[in-house]
Amino acid sequence: MFGTIRKHQTWLWAIIITLTIISFLVFFSPAQKVNNAQRVEGDYGSVSGKKITRDEFFGAKREIYLQYFFMSGGNNWLSSDEEGKKMGFDVEQRTYARLFLIQKEEELGIHIASDVAAQFATEMVKPIAQKANTGPEKIIDELSKRAGMDMADFDRFVRHELGIQELISTVGMSGKLITPQEAQSLYIREHQELQVEAAFFNASNYVAQVSVTPDALAQFYTNQMPNYRIPERVQVSYVKFDLSNYLAQAEKQFTNLDQVVDANLDRMGTNTFKDAKTPAEKKAKLRDEILRQAALKEAGKAAIAFARPLFEREPLKAESLAEAARTNGLTAQVSAPFDRENGPKELKVDQNFAKVAFSLTPADPLAQPIAGEDGIYLIAYNKTIPSEIPPLEKIKDQVTADFKYMKAASLARVAGADFATALTNGLAQGKTFDALAANAKVKPVTLPAFSLSTRELPEIERANLDMLKEMAFGTPPGKASEFRPTREGGAIVYVKSQVPIDEVRMKAELPNYVAYVRQSRQREAFDTWFRHEAEKALRDTPLFGPRPGAAGREFIH
Repeated sequence: MFGTIRKHQTWLWAIIITLTIISFLVFFSPAQKVNNAQRVEGDYGSVSGKKITRDEFFGAKREIYLQYFFMSGGNNWLSSDEEGKKMGFDVEQRTYARLFLIQKEEELGIHIASDVAAQFATEMVKPIAQKANTGPEKIIDELSKRAGMDMADFDRFVRHELGIQELISTVGMSGKLITPQEAQSLYIREHQELQVEAAFFNASNYVAQVSVTPDALAQFYTNQMPNYRIPERVQVSYVKFDLSNYLAQAEKQFTNLDQVVDANLDRMGTNTFKDAKTPAEKKAKLRDEILRQAALKEAGKAAIAFARPLFEREPLKAESLAEAARTNGLTAQVSAPFDRENGPKELKVDQNFAKVAFSLTPADPLAQPIAGEDGIYLIAYNKTIPSEIPPLEKIKDQVTADFKYMKAASLARVAGADFATALTNGLAQGKTFDALAANAKVKPVTLPAFSLSTRELPEIERANLDMLKEMAFGTPPGKASEFRPTREGGAIVYVKSQVPIDEVRMKAELPNYVAYVRQSRQREAFDTWFRHEAEKALRDTPLFGPRPGAAGREFIH
């Protein structure tokens, strides 16, 4: 990992730089001309039979990097294509897709006027500029200076973005064709509400009926052994530079802290710290966050000063961390064992902590300082614990609880299926749902009226809302659905009635709904066209065509 400070000094300063960036400020990372080292002399293939030049390829790639920057609201910049892939953003794939779209713009004669492009550029940059408390021109200038772009790249990007929107409008024209009657029918379908009662059969209500025998438990454990495997774990030694020890020092850096807080609070707007009940509470929270970031910076400096001598030693030794801690009056601690996925539960750190810890070895035992929520951590390799399956005696309580839950869920499903049969027969005989539920000792839940457009239903804790909608809207009023088994047990819904459509509300909402439907269909029409045309056009590129199922929305925002 790291040899010496002299050889690997970059990380020492990287942590200082990172900690100086308060989370609500905009930061641009150098892109080094967007990986121009790749494919410098390569064959870039062709789009629709037209050879792609080097300048065209890298010009489009720079536009994709700009696209990512603006998609993130100006908060993130890709430093490499590989970083993009890790985040699900395939730069090369998007580059070829953009080359295809640019070619189609040219074929259709789509050209954007300079004044329109300038206005669009201003609107794109304005939110980022407001967040950074500066003017749009400053953001563009900073982008040009620090992101490896020039103004020609930015101007071309803006014009192509507008051209793509025009292309979507042109290609997706058929999607706009919707009659008022059709739109109203769709609106009614999505907003028609139902009055529903639901009967839930949950495992938790049947656990008390489950009996456990030693033989049954042993058999269950044998069958489920893979589920009890404990993954490989590690332990690390660590020295924590607690930010609480640096808060006073951090506060001394500000001669006008109240003014800094007020200025940032005004810029960040009313949506900041939504859990704060009063303006004074918001101000206090922002003040604490500013000081926390400044204290982390000071803790980072202290951690670096402490770590420097450790990395100058040859060879690197894990025990050096504890020895240095004793010498400097600090305390080295050992973490509890933790796995790669969850990390140490007792420490306020993110997933990066576990990632770094699992990269340590006895031969390469020390890691760079890691920023946590409450301080800076220096860690060293301590122990690796191989994956294992604990014996039944060691995890008997857990296995017993799992056994009971599994059996209880099975009992719940049986009860649900029995009730469904009784319900079907009883309703056919003219009996009411409530009477049949009472006779079966089932307590139904009366739900608020909901429609297909309902996004949440607080009364539903266990049942999946989408499943509930499917069951309810697939059942005629006055009827009960079939029993739907779930992992926890299952559910049945009884549709009491349809709620009449609110004509006044529909009349008010219909114009916006029509626009929404047209936009959605326009996008669908464009996606269909894109899949068909791009597959043909990009056959002679290193991609061998777009990824199966990849629609136009993957490549534009």
